[in-house]
Amino acid sequence: MENNLLTLMTFIPLAGAMGILITANANKNLHRWLALVASGIPLVLSIAVWTNFDRSLPGMQFVERGNWIPQFNIEYHLGIDGISAPLVLLTALLSFLCVIASWGIEKATKAYFALFLLLETGMTGVFCSLDFFLFYVFWEVMLLPMYFLIGIWGGPRKEYAAIKFFLYTLFGSVLLLLAILAFYFEYKDPVTGQHTFDMVKIMAASASYRGTFWFVVFVALFIGFAIKVPVFPFHTWLPDAHVEAPTPVSVILAGVLLKMGVYGMLRINFQMLPEAARDFSPIMAGLGLISILYGAACSMAQSDLKKLVAYSSVSHMGFCMLGMAANTTAGLNGAAMQMFTHGIIAGMLFLLVGVIYDRAHHRNIDGFGGLALRMPLFAGVTCVGFMASLGLPGLAGFIGEALVFLGSFETYRYMTVMATAGIVLTAGYFLWSYQRVFMGPLNPKYQDLPEVNARELTTLVPLVVLTVLIGVFPTPLLNMMAQSLEAVRATVGVIK
Repeated sequence: MENNLLTLMTFIPLAGAMGILITANANKNLHRWLALVASGIPLVLSIAVWTNFDRSLPGMQFVERGNWIPQFNIEYHLGIDGISAPLVLLTALLSFLCVIASWGIEKATKAYFALFLLLETGMTGVFCSLDFFLFYVFWEVMLLPMYFLIGIWGGPRKEYAAIKFFLYTLFGSVLLLLAILAFYFEYKDPVTGQHTFDMVKIMAASASYRGTFWFVVFVALFIGFAIKVPVFPFHTWLPDAHVEAPTPVSVILAGVLLKMGVYGMLRINFQMLPEAARDFSPIMAGLGLISILYGAACSMAQSDLKKLVAYSSVSHMGFCMLGMAANTTAGLNGAAMQMFTHGIIAGMLFLLVGVIYDRAHHRNIDGFGGLALRMPLFAGVTCVGFMASLGLPGLAGFIGEALVFLGSFETYRYMTVMATAGIVLTAGYFLWSYQRVFMGPLNPKYQDLPEVNARELTTLVPLVVLTVLIGVFPTPLLNMMAQSLEAVRATVGVIK
């Protein structure tokens, strides 16, 4: 079974989706339980992968490969390293929790849970794929489920948000496809003399990809992945998608889909085009700095709590860009750590916004007041989420940001100093929001608002525990990523 763990993790949700589709439309509880089982098994398997992962090796582990379309040397090739393994676990955890958070969905539950499980298959497949063709298939598989999940189960402007998401992402996918074709036609396997989509072999020949053509390929890849991150100025689809999406879909969007852009840059841009990465790194650092400050400033101006959290994701992903651009040991570890911890914290925050929206039916920050008196448990969990997101020491958000600053200061001193203003702005908008929602006298309109319930706590408590554990003891996660990230740093070399 160990040799097929990644296949099982990837395709069990798809099997669950097919099982749901053959059930009766009216059997909503069966749809929910099938989805829970189909997302729960990959979570158990991802924990098994975590415990059996050899942290001393930088290369791929749990590798599976076989012929798929041999006429074009397209293989079914899966594997993970220290960069992708934490993201596979994050995907499985958030997917499982989001199925629980979706328990209250009543509209077309068969279609909803089938699409959600198909989305999980696509996300897991992206992180596990080692064949470019297979990678692109999984990348595109994600697009349609997310489009329908927003467009059917979203808010008042759901069609607009879904189409905007689809068009932006599709544009990035076209650039990604063109770059993949460039690698395919330019690379020949030295043993067979044939073209190949094998990502590991292409990485091994990375030193040969030099010159203007490959810099253009790098830029195309960067834009394709930057749209997904999203990096300023490719971010405008994100607030609309988040605001209109149902809560569980927002969690997946912020917790997993945004990480695919950063993962793609680390896996493809940096490891396959190191010369272009060195040349482009000042631009990447500058865009990261703009994203940090712009996202934080936009969050400060929001009156909608969900839109505030959405713009905060733009800001926090900017730290990943800054850390990667520096290409130092601390910077890369900080960027990878930020990917994982932001997934946990952003997922928690969107779940918390969903809790209050289900009760009050609005997200206007100024429309609340004094909720800590009525919902002390909810106020406490929200406090943990806000403090973690603003980077309070002892919580998960601090580690990644601290390592990014530590690593980027060596390479981009002035940009790093300017980026610290993002921390101040982040503290400002979270503390100001917390004050308006939870402090002061209780708004009489909400004197009967029910406290967070057991199902909601089931989705929140694991994320709170991980936030505290990683904040206090990040070593296991850092150890898992260290060797693979060091290989990336050595491939790219010193940024001057």
